[in-house]
Amino acid sequence: MKNNIKVERAKRNLTQEELSEKLGVSRQSVNAIETGKFVPSTVLALKLARFFKISVNDLFELEKTD
Repeated sequence: MKNNIKVERAKRNLTQEELSEKLGVSRQSVNAIETGKFVPSTVLALKLARFFKISVNDLFELEKTD
């Protein structure tokens, strides 16, 4: 699954640490999601979308292999 978290985070000049604090998760979690090593829970995906004020569909995209 592809995601646009890094792009959205960069638009707001946020570090992974700053984003993780706002979401209540570890910086390592943010990094793992950004790099595709971890798929977030539905709750976390919704929190990310709400934080960035975009839809979950705009933040996450299934790849053909998913």
